[in-house]
Amino acid sequence: MRVEAETMTLYAVTDRAWAKEVTLMEQVKQALKGGITFLQLREKKLSEGEFIKEAREMKKLAAQYQIPFVINDNIKVALEVDADGQDDMSVEEARKLLGEDKIIGVSAHNVKEALKAQKGGADYLGVGAVCATSTKKDANVVSKEEIKKIKEAVDIPIVAIGGIKKDNIDALTGTGIDGVAVVSAIFGAKDITKDTKELLKTVKKMKQE
Repeated sequence: MRVEAETMTLYAVTDRAWAKEVTLMEQVKQALKGGITFLQLREKKLSEGEFIKEAREMKKLAAQYQIPFVINDNIKVALEVDADGQDDMSVEEARKLLGEDKIIGVSAHNVKEALKAQKGGADYLGVGAVCATSTKKDANVVSKEEIKKIKEAVDIPIVAIGGIKKDNIDALTGTGIDGVAVVSAIFGAKDITKDTKELLKTVKKMKQE
């Protein structure tokens, strides 16, 4: 297995829309200090050159904290900086491009998609949206029952994503998920390090119940 379930506990997804008073890189440093266990770089508007430069720097930061680092939906940049990937293309295509040693995450919304992704060679699944989210306004909400079914159907780690904040994490109790992926709950916080520490405690508690 290329990724351990424990590293899914608090999965941070970047969003530079929240980087107003400080840089995105500084926000990531604060999140790492707070204890995130997995880091995904998501960029939609940077030029390729800027994206590559940022990805190289962020990869080094993640390595210092010994946590997995993946590039979202840009295999070209992932290849350029020798990083892992989370992509919307088929896992088979991504695997051919990235190689057998790279971590590849795949989105799933139901058991059928989850099983297909696992069979194709995905290392972990992002399941959601589990709550209404402003990040993806067209995302369909995946029920708690469906999340449980997905978890029971696959052997690879799964992380719940979509609209998750500290005050609704408890709603995922009993699903068996390995962790949560968050955006604004971390990068929209006034004190990122403090809020990240609290989120991590909340997720760990939810997983134990």
